[in-house]
Amino acid sequence: MDMPQKSIAVGKDGQSTSTSKKPKYSKFSQQELPAWKPILTPGWVIATFTAIGIIFIPVGLASLFSSESVEEAIFRYDDKCLPPSQAESALAYIQNVQSNKTCTQKWIVEHKMQAPIYIYYQLDNYYQNHRRYVKSRSDKQLWSKEAEGETGNCFPEDKTENSQPIVPCGLIAWSLFNDTYRFSMKNKDLTVNKKNIAWGSDQGSKFGSNVYPKNFQSRGLIGGAKLNESIPLSEQEDLIVWMRTAALPTFRKLYGKIEADLEVNDEIEIVIENNYNTYEFGGYKRLVLSTTTWIGGKNPFLGMAYLFVGGLSLFCAIGFILLYVIKPRPLGDPSYLSWNKNPVNIK
Repeated sequence: MDMPQKSIAVGKDGQSTSTSKKPKYSKFSQQELPAWKPILTPGWVIATFTAIGIIFIPVGLASLFSSESVEEAIFRYDDKCLPPSQAESALAYIQNVQSNKTCTQKWIVEHKMQAPIYIYYQLDNYYQNHRRYVKSRSDKQLWSKEAEGETGNCFPEDKTENSQPIVPCGLIAWSLFNDTYRFSMKNKDLTVNKKNIAWGSDQGSKFGSNVYPKNFQSRGLIGGAKLNESIPLSEQEDLIVWMRTAALPTFRKLYGKIEADLEVNDEIEIVIENNYNTYEFGGYKRLVLSTTTWIGGKNPFLGMAYLFVGGLSLFCAIGFILLYVIKPRPLGDPSYLSWNKNPVNIK
């Protein structure tokens, strides 16, 4: 066995001295720091479960009630906006730039909706979380004008045929959603406010105010919407919303806001430009109009989760109380030790 080494030092008088490699003493290295070691007595366990139940159940009820008070209207239109004569050739229809893709739908308001009314587009069976799709962007290019040539991850939408950089490059920007919606009531247009629909953090720190679109959608393979080359990327909020990729194949993204109340039995005319190609991969498109409450949009899962955890905690508390009353035992009873349960006869 190798012996531990010691370092040799020479003193002023020429005598050699040995220096030990023993670590410096500390309470941390010797695990002597003070620690809290709670003893989970039946009283503490029952009180803890009861407190969780008393807190979580009212929060769950409030969340569930708030979610149920959200008014939401959902319309699937990718099938309704497809002419019957084009049902067997939907892909050719959507790719034909000459075909008229305007679609008009009527909607009768069933419940009063107070402003602001948020407009979302919902896509189903659309995998924005695909690894190649997520990587196909250049964050440096989006933020700095000097980095417009940084297109390493953007192939095949990186450069034009003349080797000029595309800004913004990549498949995410190239596939920008390009359906449009117009709303009118009693022959009067309802204004759709498209300001402040993107995250402020994205708008302020990820998209440059001096970066402008360049050579976008200029190749033969046309993707989604076009961008105004006179407006910086930090102000093109539709693009900013789209560039925040979704984690699941069914997702909603904010399109705009209607800042007017809608009363019961109001007839709303919705004019849809059905441009975005979801027929090629079997995707669905939906238009969603929703109000919000203090908890956000309609989401019953949060309230149900609180109710489940609170109810389970109360159930455990009641179970421990019954167990403690019916079959009590003193704390730290030594009869439950293994050597007392199975005593060994010593001769």
